[in-house]
Parts: sequence; C-alpha cells; structure tokens
Amino acid sequence: MGRPDVDGLNTGYAALLLEQYLDNPGAVPEEWRDLFESEPEALLRRQPGLARLLERAAADGDGHTAPVAAPPPPAAAPAPAPVPAAPADKELLGGIAAAMALVKAFRMHGHLAARIDPLGSEPHGDPALEPERLIPKLTPELQARIPASLLRLFVEGETLADALPRLRETYTGTIAYEIEHISDHEERVWLRQAIESGRYRRPLSRDERVRLLTRLSQVEGMERYLRRAFLGQKQFSVEGLDVMIPMLDEAIDLAAAGGAHEIVLGMAHRGRLNVLAHVVGRPYETILREFEGERTIEAVVSSEEGGSGDVKYHLGAQGTRSTPTGDITITLVSNPSHLEAVDPVVEGRARAEQTDRSSRQGYHDPSVALPVLIHGDASFAGQGSVAETLNLQALAGYSTGGTLHLISNNQVGFTTDPESGRSTRYSSDLAKGFDIPIVHVNADDPEAALAAIRLALAYRRRFGHDVVVDLVGYRRHGHNEQDEAAYTQPLLAAAIAEHPTAREQFAARLVTEGDVTQEQADELDEEILAELRRAHEALKQTFGRPEPPARDDTHIPAATGDEVVTAVAAERLRALNEQLLRVPDGFSPHPKLMRQLERRRETLEEGGIDWGQAEALAFASLLVEGIPIRLTGQDTERGTFSHRHDVLHDVQTGATYTPLQHLDDAGAAFEIYNSPLSEYACVGFEYGYAAAAPEALVLWEAQFGDFVNGAQIVIDQFIAAGLSKWRESTRLTLLLPHGYEGNGPEHSSARLERFLQLAAQENLRIANCTTSGQYFHLLRRQALDATARPLVVMTPKGLLRLKQAGSTLEDLASGEFRPALDDPGFVGGDRERVERLVLCQGKVYYDIVGHEERGQAAGVAVARIEQLYPFPVERAKALVAGYPNLRELVWAQEEPQNMGAWRAIRHRLEETKPEGVPLLYVGRPWRASPSEGYPTAHLREQDRIVRTAMSL
Repeated sequence: MGRPDVDGLNTGYAALLLEQYLDNPGAVPEEWRDLFESEPEALLRRQPGLARLLERAAADGDGHTAPVAAPPPPAAAPAPAPVPAAPADKELLGGIAAAMALVKAFRMHGHLAARIDPLGSEPHGDPALEPERLIPKLTPELQARIPASLLRLFVEGETLADALPRLRETYTGTIAYEIEHISDHEERVWLRQAIESGRYRRPLSRDERVRLLTRLSQVEGMERYLRRAFLGQKQFSVEGLDVMIPMLDEAIDLAAAGGAHEIVLGMAHRGRLNVLAHVVGRPYETILREFEGERTIEAVVSSEEGGSGDVKYHLGAQGTRSTPTGDITITLVSNPSHLEAVDPVVEGRARAEQTDRSSRQGYHDPSVALPVLIHGDASFAGQGSVAETLNLQALAGYSTGGTLHLISNNQVGFTTDPESGRSTRYSSDLAKGFDIPIVHVNADDPEAALAAIRLALAYRRRFGHDVVVDLVGYRRHGHNEQDEAAYTQPLLAAAIAEHPTAREQFAARLVTEGDVTQEQADELDEEILAELRRAHEALKQTFGRPEPPARDDTHIPAATGDEVVTAVAAERLRALNEQLLRVPDGFSPHPKLMRQLERRRETLEEGGIDWGQAEALAFASLLVEGIPIRLTGQDTERGTFSHRHDVLHDVQTGATYTPLQHLDDAGAAFEIYNSPLSEYACVGFEYGYAAAAPEALVLWEAQFGDFVNGAQIVIDQFIAAGLSKWRESTRLTLLLPHGYEGNGPEHSSARLERFLQLAAQENLRIANCTTSGQYFHLLRRQALDATARPLVVMTPKGLLRLKQAGSTLEDLASGEFRPALDDPGFVGGDRERVERLVLCQGKVYYDIVGHEERGQAAGVAVARIEQLYPFPVERAKALVAGYPNLRELVWAQEEPQNMGAWRAIRHRLEETKPEGVPLLYVGRPWRASPSEGYPTAHLREQDRIVRTAMSL
C-alpha cells in the first residue's frame, strides 16, 4: 500500500489518527503508524500537511482540549487578504516529533532502565530512551525550545529540558511501570496522570518513617530470633522481601478506608510466619509453640478419628485488626504446598464475602472485601492455576472487583534460575494478556514499595480491576533454612551475604536525615528481640503443666443426614412448578423449548418427573426456605445435555430470564453462571465460596465427569483433606456426568474410584442416584443437613429423560433419600425363590432390568446402592438378609475391575453377605483405559456384563 497523504482532504482524518497514535500506537493502521514513526525531517519534507498539524497542536496548547473557536466576524466585514504562512521551523517540528517518541519510549520501555534490583544488577536499558540517539538529536538546546505542554506530560516543567529529568526519575527509578499494553484508553490516561504527577508517591512524614522502621525491625527481628533459637528448623524466612509486611499494612489501611470489612489473603510458605504474627496478629507465643513442638489440642491427633493437622506454614488464621477508619477482619486462607493452588480459593472466599445472599439475585458489592494474593516469581510464571485465576477477574459470576497480586520476587525458584523457569523477561508478564497494570518495585526502597500499593489500590477503587505489584528482592537464605543456596547459585549467594538488609539501609538513611539517632535505631532493634525472648520464656514456663481437658470437638463429627426431613408438601410443589413456568409479559422464549417445559404440568400430576424438573423443584423449595444456592459449571445454565434450562433466552431480543430468581416467596439468592472452560480454578473458586458461605448450597457441574480431572489438586488438597488438615469442611456439591453409553474413554467415567479412594473419616458424601426423586431428596438433604460435607454426585446422561427413571409427585412429597433400593419386583413377596442377588449402582441397573431376556432370570433380584460413601452397611445388610435362600451375591458394574466402586467397597460388601455365600464380581476386566472407543464394541461388552450378572 502507498504512503498515506496528509495534505488536502486527508488532513482532518490524519489529525484524528495522530491523536489516536499519541495515545495508543497500536490503535492506528500499520501504514499510518509507519508514517508517524519514520525519520522526522524527511517526514516533514514529504508531508507538509503533518507540519501544519504539529503547528496547530502547538497553537492548541496542551492538546487535550480543542481551542475555543473565535466568534464569527461581522457579516458585512470584507474578507481580509490572505496572510502568507510563516515558514515552519523544521528543526523545532522535528524535535517535537522526536520528543513525542521519547515520551512514548519512557512510558513503554522505561522499566528496562529502572533500578529495581536491590542487588544492583545493571538494567538492560533501551536505545529509544537516549535523547542523543534520536533524529534529530534532542540536544539540551533543542529540549529547551520544546514546550512540555505539547507532549501531554504530567510531570512538572515548562519545557522538555525541565521535564525530562523528572520523567526519567519517574520511569527509571526504584519503581517502574508497565501500563501501555492496557487496551482501555481511559485507564491508560488515568495511570499516566497518577504516575507522572506523583500523586501516590508522597514523601512520608518523620513519624511515618519511624513507624516504618519499627515495622521493618519487627519483621527482621522475628526472623533472626527464630533462626537462632531453632537452628535448622524450617521457617521460610521473608528476609530479602521484608517490606512486604509494611506493604500489607498499607493495603489493609487503604482497604478499610474504602469500606472493606475483610481482607482475604492467600500465600505460600515464604514469609507466612511473619504474616501470621504481624499482619493477622497471632501472638509470638503461638508461633513459638509450633517450633517447640507443643501443639495446641486443635492441631494434634487426639483420637483415632481426629484431624491429622498440617505443618505450621500451611495453617490458616483469622484476626481482627484496628485501622484509623475502624476494625477489619484479616483471613489468611489455609493452603497446601501446591504453589498457587490457593489463588482461586481466595477469590471464591472474597466473592462470597462480597455477596448479599439474602437478596433474590445475590447483590454483589466488591468494596466489602479485598482479595490479596502473594505469589512466588517462579510459580506466577509456571503454574497454570495463575492464568486460570486471572481469567476469572472480569467475568460476571467470578469478579471480585480487583485483586491485589503481590509477587514476592526472590529472583530464583528453589534452585532454578529465571532463564530456566520462564520464557519471558519478567515473571509478571503473564498478566499483560489480561490487561492488568504491572508495577515493579525495588524491595530495598520501602517508601517506593508503599507508593506502589497506594497506586494499586487507587486503580482498583477507580476501575475495579486486578493489579500486579512485582516486589523485586532476594532470598537471604536457601529455599529453607536447611538449604545451602551457594551450591547452585554461588555468585548470587555471595552478593546477598555482603548486602545490607532493608532495615539496616533504611535505619542508616533515617540517621543521616536526622529522623532518629543510631542509638535509637539500635535500641529499637534490641527492644524487639527482648519482646521475643520474653514471649519465649513465658511459653517455656508452661511446659510440664497438666494439659487442659481435650475439647469435645476434636472428634470429626459424623453426618446427620438421616435426621433431615426432605419431603415437600404437594401443594407447595404445585405452586412452585407454576412459578417456574412463568415468564414476563413481552418475553418470548423459544417456542419449542416452552412446549417441552410446559409438559412439566402434566408430569407433576401424572408421573414421569424427569431430572431437570426434579432439580428445579428441589432448588425452588430450598429458596423459599431461605437457603441460598449458587450453581456454576460448564454450560450449566442450559445443561450439557439440554435438560436444565434454568436461564431462558428471548428469541427476539436475546434478553434472559431466570424463573428461580423470581419466586414469590424466595428468601435467598439464586446465582447461576456458565463457567469458563476451566476446572482447576473454577472448582477452587467454588470451594472457597462454599467455605465462606456455609449456609449456602454451592454446586459445580462438569460438562462431562472426566473433565474434573483438571481439578484434581483442589479435590485432593482441599475438598477431601481440608477437614482433616484444617478442620474446614463445606457443602460444595460436584455434579459429574457418569455412565457408559458408547461415547468413548473420555466421556464415560467421572473416575468414581478416585473419590472413593479419598473417602475416609466421613469427609465426603458420594452418591449415584437412579431416579429423579432420589436426586431431589439428595439435594435437599445436602442443603439442610447441619453437618456440612462435600457431596460428589455421579449424575446421569441417558437417564435424564428415561421414563423408568422418572418420579411422581408422591415420591417428592412423602419420600426421602434412600441409600439402598431393593428390587421393586420382590418388595411385595416371593423373595424365597431368589438365589442370586445382584447389587449395582447407576445406569447399569436399567441395562440389567431392561434387558430383553430379563424374564428368563426369575431367581435373580437386582438391587441398587445409591450412596457409596459413607457406605450404608446396616441398610445393605438388611436388604441382603431379606433373601433367605440366597446362594450368590454379585457386584455388577460397568467400569473396569480396577476402577469404579468395586475395590473401595468390596470389604463392605463382605460385611453384608451371609456366611457361606460367595461374593462375585461382574464387570469389565482390568483396563488401562475406562472404556472402549467403538460403539459396537461397547454394546457387545455391555451385553456380556448384563448376561453374566443375570447368569444367562
């Protein structure tokens, strides 16, 4: 394409593009960008129209507002003779163009020349930041001729010569910024103004600096004391990033001033003990007790069924902190060693705190809670959960109004150097893809670090988006105190050994500037060590005393599900069913869909209530009882198999309507959202939400059950083990489509065996319902049971509309969830002729009883185990005992022998059978893959399983 023309009719268009280019070079077409970035003098010779644009910009002043038009001349006045235009000052115009490029370079690339490494490594720099290398050269004389107002700068100075030193210090000092990647124009301009004006980088008063020195002394003093008193024990010291604690102090105060009631904090092990003491407010004695091995009763195994606890740098805590604007709760979330696994959990907890679940639609106020995530530099770049969590930040069902991300940048990951751990220059670069501003700050400049937090929280308050602060420091010791860093990073370790601490440097600066004397700084340090010694001595005085009586609640309580009434009166169900079929006047749902939904009037009275209707009635009945519900997942609003349709769409306007949010007597919120195609972060988010909202029924649904594999870390570390490790449980419910229907290995199994393997001490509930009525009662029991436990449901696919799996109004109005279901053909009698009892779970039951040759197996009964954990031993025993002439007990399953329920419940089945009756297995043999890939092979194998089960 030819070079654009700036003269003639194109002048106005060119002016507009020049305006856009100065704000965002990437926003203009490539050929115009090439034009604006070409060599200035040659450009002005080729395009005199561009020179006139620059002259006009000079006449317009600061370039932000159009000049006020002069009043029109009197109509009778003769037109004046044209005045010849003054010849353009080509050197000045070229200088202005070069100056614009220089300003742009500092904003985009100034971070490359910033002094953000406390160990003093030389910044990379960038040639575009050097005025003498531009064309024309921006000499001091030329700089003095260029009005700063033309350059849209916010630093002080009348000319470029005045402003450039301030611009350079702003962008290449101990704090650096990456903001020009942000696509929103308003956000970029706001950030430029905030950064260049120094609005949030105010100098501290003497009292503030002394308080900051005190805090740094506390941080360093605690780490030094622990290291000396407990030589060789792991503490994962924060030293090298000491200013992280004052940064959190600043964030807490600012959040409280903005109306927050809670800070939800997630972090890994590094610096955690210091955060527990100085941010959450746990007494020194509590932390020292952990090192002494004298754990409190809550953290020990007090009985066979007690919790197993966790290491001290994984435990969560909660405290209340006073700020100038009032008290605020600090919640440090428990987390495993899996780095960044806690990130979505923190987001979910924060969202729950921000949501008013007493309103029908769940009013969300992000100002109520501030989520803060402290990341490692290696894990921020390396762990996929970070990207998944960042992707949630702007989604309607997941946004928390902006998270403060603080990267504790050690410049090394365990023993791995950055060049081996990431493909990007900075560990924070991932955030650029999500339009998140990034602030890099030198950990040895405490005042700059606090300024970074002030800017970050002001941006969050203004725009409601995430912010990343990359705190660049170092790790004074190895990965832990038992580790020798010099083995793998000898040069880095040597440089750190010679480097003064942040406290030492800041104290020396305050002494030099007369804020404190050296004696006062030394006394402060000694006072803090003395306080730690006193706390330690007081703790030692308690050793040898009789232990207090063990608390009753150290025993993990059993579930109380059998005591929950789940039936709902028929009249109430009729009324709710009608309300679920209402749509507003003028709303036009898809006519085909509405015909399907309106059949629910008939099925309610005549039978055949399918899964979708039973679920909707269960939800509706809970909402009118004041139980909040949050349902999210993959394609959940409609349902993977088009069975739910909780959200209706207007075929004319695209508007949506959710009947469950408009029930007449609802006393709680119903939240429903389609999730992104993610498992790790989404399940972690819902776990966090459920932990913070114990009164709510929180559900997550997979598109297919095997997709939950992507959340295995959350399942292992939080859902299954949280009760034992941290005494934390939820009523989070996982809906996982499961069943062998010829769809291949990936869409058949929800990996039931993995959940059963994790089940112990009544930490989970695991069920596979075979009727919609059973599902109705299971959901209600899960919401109403006073003892919260996660529930894993192997939900059906083909059974969703299977007539035989449907239920009646009577089933919902007078029934209950039954963990085991007997063969309905033998409930009334004739049980003596049964010699073979087949027990099974899930869809295979209908394959067996619906087989064309089922009638030939007259002596075979088929019963179902609906709750697989906790296993209903007594009910199963009673069921089996009801067949007095039993000669064989069979467990039949679709899954391979090394999968499914068989291996986990075999010992329970042995308990149920009469003495002398053999227990037989029928199902797929041991397999590496869950099922066959070809439908014909699947059908053949299913037929073999069914025939073998019935002994045909």
